[in-house]
Amino acid sequence: MKAVFVVYNQSLGRHVREILNQLTIRGFTRWTDIMGTGSGKGLPHEGTHTWPDLNNANLVIVEDEKVDSLLSKLQSLDKEVEKEGLRAFVWDIEKMI
Repeated sequence: MKAVFVVYNQSLGRHVREILNQLTIRGFTRWTDIMGTGSGKGLPHEGTHTWPDLNNANLVIVEDEKVDSLLSKLQSLDKEVEKEGLRAFVWDIEKMI
C-alpha cells in the first residue's frame, strides 16, 4: 500500500475528485484552506489580499498498482493548469488498521 499526498489549488478540487472517482479511489482525507508556496515557480497561496489563493490537500491510501495511474492523471492535469499549482508525493505504508 502507498500513501499519496496531493496538494493543489482549491480551484482544481473538482478535477482531483474526478480523477479519484475514475480510478475508484474512494477513501481519502481532505484538508481545506491551507497555505503554501511552491518550491519552484509557484506563487504563494496565503489567503491574503496580496496572495488570495489557498490550497487543498488530499491524503489517499491506494494499492501499489494504482499509484502510477494516479500520478499520470495528476501530472496530465498539472500540465493543463501549470500556473494553478499541483503536487503529489508518495510514501510507503508499513502498517495500518
